[in-house]
Amino acid sequence: MTPHLRIARPVTDLTQSKEMYCRGLGLRDIGEFSEHDGFSGVMLGLDEASWHLEFTLCHRHPVEPAATVDDLLVLYYSDKEQWQKTCQQMLDAGFLTINNFNPYWDAAGRTFIDNDGYRIVLQNRAWPPA
Repeated sequence: MTPHLRIARPVTDLTQSKEMYCRGLGLRDIGEFSEHDGFSGVMLGLDEASWHLEFTLCHRHPVEPAATVDDLLVLYYSDKEQWQKTCQQMLDAGFLTINNFNPYWDAAGRTFIDNDGYRIVLQNRAWPPA
């Protein structure tokens, strides 16, 4: 059995993060919680994906997002038109594009950064690699 992957990250604004990732990556809200032991959060995913994102906000002791320049969420798009469309959606959703700290990711991809400093790389390559 293959486990399902959840990537959980603290954010400063749940609504803004949800809107950006839903608009940019086409994710949908698959679950939310409010004031659960001092935390509120939202889970975003795709029906066909074996992973989802969880964004949380701690009300009692706020946690500042602490992404590093090499902390990446990498998504692979083998179809060039879909990759280009998704890159444009990311810009339209409010993500900024930046050069990656590791130049490998810029060779066939674009790196975006969200309002909390988290980096998302959209690779125009197939996975797994040939």
